[in-house]
Amino acid sequence: MKFWKAGAAALSASALMSSSALVAQGATVSSPVELARAAGALKPGQWVWAPQIAPEGPVLVYVDLSSQTADVYRNGVRIAATTVSTGKPGHETPTGVFHILQKDPTHHSSKYNNAPMPFQERLTVDGVALHAGGLPGYPESHGCVHLPLEFSKLLFGITHLGGTVIIAGQAGKPAMIPDPGVLGPTNTGTTQPIGPGQGFQWQPQLSPTGPVTVVISKSDQNAVVLRNGVEIGRSRVHLPDGDFETHVLTLSGVQNGRPEWIYAGVPGHAGEAGKPADTTVLSAADMPPAFATALRSVLAPGATILVTDAPLTATTTGKPLTVMASN
Repeated sequence: MKFWKAGAAALSASALMSSSALVAQGATVSSPVELARAAGALKPGQWVWAPQIAPEGPVLVYVDLSSQTADVYRNGVRIAATTVSTGKPGHETPTGVFHILQKDPTHHSSKYNNAPMPFQERLTVDGVALHAGGLPGYPESHGCVHLPLEFSKLLFGITHLGGTVIIAGQAGKPAMIPDPGVLGPTNTGTTQPIGPGQGFQWQPQLSPTGPVTVVISKSDQNAVVLRNGVEIGRSRVHLPDGDFETHVLTLSGVQNGRPEWIYAGVPGHAGEAGKPADTTVLSAADMPPAFATALRSVLAPGATILVTDAPLTATTTGKPLTVMASN
């Protein structure tokens, strides 16, 4: 009897310790400074959440495969950060611009033995998704982005169907690989490259409604417009020689008839977070006037612009890319 009581007490203490450890994995803060400090010291399984920094506005999720982290921006301001676990070798998580196609808080996998995928947010037709899962500190999934359980629940509560998720970087060891490009077959829908002598293409009927993402590639000197994940337009675009590598901007609203764009401070440009975009930066892209007019007609709050030095597709250049190792 005494042995049972001692064992029960030990079990109870162990449960309390486990519970405390789980609680300690997440932290809520109240200022951008605290968020930045906490985000810079996250260990596997840990996360930080500060929704009050930007209470309203469009939500964007940026997953960095190289650092195995994800940041959440609302109205261009970072409000959360977490560690993640992405696809292991042979099941690599695809990079690119995605939109949330489906949300299911109690999803189970139809491919992997009915495995639970709590708070699933599907990104591709073939099943790549954000959801709660294991977080060992390195890539271990079958292609999905694993999040801490409580963080996935909080994120699920502020996202909407059609929301934008950007996945970039490269997990694993240094390697020479073909440049993966920004857009893959699951992103572009019915892609129609611009023909000789054409300045642009515009086919809004291919996807009449939904969130809009514009991807501008400096290496290709092309812009692609996606609505609800389907390509509806493409244009030749000339960009100046300034630093345009991996900038993300969100349309927060319209004031006095003028659109207000706000930077999301993605890795490498954290100092831009929450800052209004310089209108000269947006107007610096030289494109056909008719295309610019058509583009403006589909932009609404929540629209996203991704400016990158990467090519649009894997077959654009064929040149090798040296990928740095993650820590």
